[in-house]
Amino acid sequence: MPRVSLLFLVSGLFLLSTVFGGCAPQDRYRYETIKSEYADFACNLARPATDNPSAPRCAINSQLGLKDVLEIAQANNPDLLMALARIERARAMLAKSAAPFYPQVNFYTEYIQGDAPSAYLFKAIDQRKLPQATVDFNDPGWFENYESGASAGINLFNGGKDFLNRKIAETGVTISELDRDGIKNRIMATAIATYYDVLAADQFTMVAKESLQTTRSQLEIMDVRFRSGGALKTDLLSLQVRMAESKERLLQSRNRHRLAQAALAEILGVEPDVPFSIAETRSYAIDIPGDPLSAVGYALLHRPELAGAREKLRQSKMALDAAKAGYLPTLDFMTRYYVDDPAMKYNANRDNWTAGLYLNWKIFDGFATRSERAASLAQLQEAMAADRKTLLAVKFDVKKAYFNLDEAEERLRVASSNVQTAAETFRLVKRQYEGGAANITRYLEAELAHNQARIRETSAFFDREKARAQIARSVGLWTGPGESKKE
Repeated sequence: MPRVSLLFLVSGLFLLSTVFGGCAPQDRYRYETIKSEYADFACNLARPATDNPSAPRCAINSQLGLKDVLEIAQANNPDLLMALARIERARAMLAKSAAPFYPQVNFYTEYIQGDAPSAYLFKAIDQRKLPQATVDFNDPGWFENYESGASAGINLFNGGKDFLNRKIAETGVTISELDRDGIKNRIMATAIATYYDVLAADQFTMVAKESLQTTRSQLEIMDVRFRSGGALKTDLLSLQVRMAESKERLLQSRNRHRLAQAALAEILGVEPDVPFSIAETRSYAIDIPGDPLSAVGYALLHRPELAGAREKLRQSKMALDAAKAGYLPTLDFMTRYYVDDPAMKYNANRDNWTAGLYLNWKIFDGFATRSERAASLAQLQEAMAADRKTLLAVKFDVKKAYFNLDEAEERLRVASSNVQTAAETFRLVKRQYEGGAANITRYLEAELAHNQARIRETSAFFDREKARAQIARSVGLWTGPGESKKE
């Protein structure tokens, strides 16, 4: 076979790789290309559901009740989709952790040329074509060789590090699943709270509209009376000021409604301009513990944050033991089967094989193992503190949620009583005003007090519902066996 310049071969391979690499699509890693290629990984509710009939979770009704809101949030919230992706990644790492328990098998073919004496000698021996005549091994001249073969190897012992790494990976899957449960628990409570924010803003808007309409009617009457000389200009100006205030409150209420609906759209994973409306569900039956003490006990069993902190503590202990394995020797089994020939004319009669055990014990590694063990110990100490912090945080979270519920229920009782009083006062003052016994200032004060009482009652009612949802979140209701249903 004619001699071939190795430099020429390398140059040719480099040229080919450059050409083919340059021919690769330039837009392969563009944002738009990637997003289009993996569009099925997430829903885009801005797109009609008919575009993808196989994905019913992408559908959204024009009017959503609380049950619809919770279902869509669970299926399409970006935080939950990210958590699901992390679970799949953890499962992939778990599968990868099993690799050291299987033999590693490789097939290879190599070509070499040169004039190195040692390479010539060993390749000639492996070819089983060592010249019988005298050969100057100090100057064997140019030679070339092809070698093809298969190799296999498996680790037999490395101090239990592979076993611990697999247990760490298993714990990683559990932690990812608990993280998903925790996110779901928060999303459910946030979705309920935001849903009630939309309803509250809608009620505030309705009250503002009624107030504006009442003020407009009174202003028209007052204008007629003023033109006929039956009213003072100060009364007319007072109504005009109240008219401007009513318009301002209506604008604020409408903006509050738009902001609340936009916040709900974000939780649902919906584009802000997707049209949808909210169907009122004034109450949502949530089975919560009757007192903080039993609630804390329930939370200790069901809050995923607590379970996650404990799993991280176990994982840290495994990592510490895995670091200690660096002080132990490793034992590997390796085997190889191969054939050599200068013209690639292989013959089974000239094959070669080797098999053996390889024991390696690092006597000194520059203190790498000691440093790794110290880092793992510090991580364990951090996990211990994090576990205690999580426990305290969960207990405080439950207490705080019940305190807020007590406040909301008391506010609702006071506000409901105040609405009745304010309504009766407004009715009497309105009658007095129409009969001329009360001036416009007194009428406006009574009307404002009535509207504010209605707003406070609405706010207190929805705050109570949100407080119940926060209790459900604080005890981990949406990650345990508890269920909620619409009344």
